[in-house]
Amino acid sequence: MARIRPLAPAARHGVRPSCVVVTPGPWKDLLDFFCQRFPSVPASTWQKRFASEDIIDADNQAARPTDAATAGRRLYYFRAVPDEPSIPFQEEVIWQDEHLLVVDKPHFLPVVPSGKHVRETLLARLQLRLNLPDLSPVHRIDKDTAGLVLFSVQPVGRNAYQALFRERRVSKSYECIAPWKPGLVWPLHRESRIGDAEHFMQQTEVPGEVNAITDIEPLEVAGDWARYALRPLTGQRHQLRVHMHALGLPILFDGIYPELTPEGTNVYSRPLQLLAKRLAFTDPLTGVARVFESRRSLLPLQTVQHISG
Repeated sequence: MARIRPLAPAARHGVRPSCVVVTPGPWKDLLDFFCQRFPSVPASTWQKRFASEDIIDADNQAARPTDAATAGRRLYYFRAVPDEPSIPFQEEVIWQDEHLLVVDKPHFLPVVPSGKHVRETLLARLQLRLNLPDLSPVHRIDKDTAGLVLFSVQPVGRNAYQALFRERRVSKSYECIAPWKPGLVWPLHRESRIGDAEHFMQQTEVPGEVNAITDIEPLEVAGDWARYALRPLTGQRHQLRVHMHALGLPILFDGIYPELTPEGTNVYSRPLQLLAKRLAFTDPLTGVARVFESRRSLLPLQTVQHISG
């Protein structure tokens, strides 16, 4: 019989805990285990978390730093980022029922906690604002990208929604602003293999079997710039940004392609001009055809002509 995994503790202030299982080792106690397991986190940080009961076990009981580091013990810890930067843009809920939540995400807001963002993430904001502790994203988009994100409201049916994306049964449409290249044959069908680049933040096209496919066509042209429709048929990391860059059409205000800008140098007046515009699929739980469109828009091309330089 398969073992039932314990339920994780409820979120605090919209933030779920991280989980770690104690591994066999020469640990003196739990404090020693955490310090060795996460060497980049100062011992003083773990001591504060123990003192504030931010480290708990599967029975929701506070762990102590002097507890024995028993192999196999499952622990949950809540973390906070000192001076976490506030993201001054608001998400918008455009659909909600008992199973599904559809949100229009602003630029710069991460979907899930990562790095310096814990509470200032779309997931944490929504869990707190809507009191939905079981909320979980069905898919993700980059923090730099604005537009539609789907969430599963409860565990029941979650896998069915995730399967829509795994099995490519969702029609996804994006828009972007990038340079105009009249010499290319439009519409364009881009097929390539995308893999890791030298820097972990970047991806690149590499030799090998195709794993990334995007249909691209211009919607509007003004001078040296165009607004494009992008329809990814696969879901590789940074796929749209990599394909546009490879075509010599880097997306306007992209801080990763072609050049990687230092982390934390967000310029709120120059958001990446990439928008997850439309999602269409058949709801696996109800059989109803769903079509959602973002209410956000990219910069007018007339404006781009004046600010792009």
